[in-house]
Amino acid sequence: MKRKTLEDLFYDGLKDIYYAERKIVRALPKMMRGAQSEELRAAFEKHRGETEVHVERLQQVFEMMGRRAQGKTCPAIDGIIEEGEEILETFKGSPALDAGLVSSAQAVEHYEIARYGTLRRWAEQMGMTDAAALLETTLNEESATDETLTELAEGSINQKAMESADAS
Repeated sequence: MKRKTLEDLFYDGLKDIYYAERKIVRALPKMMRGAQSEELRAAFEKHRGETEVHVERLQQVFEMMGRRAQGKTCPAIDGIIEEGEEILETFKGSPALDAGLVSSAQAVEHYEIARYGTLRRWAEQMGMTDAAALLETTLNEESATDETLTELAEGSINQKAMESADAS
């Protein structure tokens, strides 16, 4: 049996995040439609465009490795997205819906930040500087999206959910 290497682990991680990004591209329109806040809807729309670019960057990294771009089922992202869909259903029409959507979106972002951070480090260790640079760019965009979501939550979304709870 062939001994597994860091390159094998890196390739496996790429397949995982590739699957996740493609799944996220399909989930974001549902979140956009469900969002009540115009700012949140706009943030989701912006991130959908970025996520499409993330998929393209991953395809470039696969190409740099001389490998075909392919996904590998990721139960973690499937579960996070399923939780988001549950929030959409359970809190539909509720003032707390947007707070729940932000929470779900941040769970996605935190997963991606963890994956991209690790993949970037591994690429650097393997001397794949071009791949590391692409992964770093995506990591920075994921972190910026997380920060935007935090600002939206702290700026108005969580407060609106609380005010409605106080009025009940």
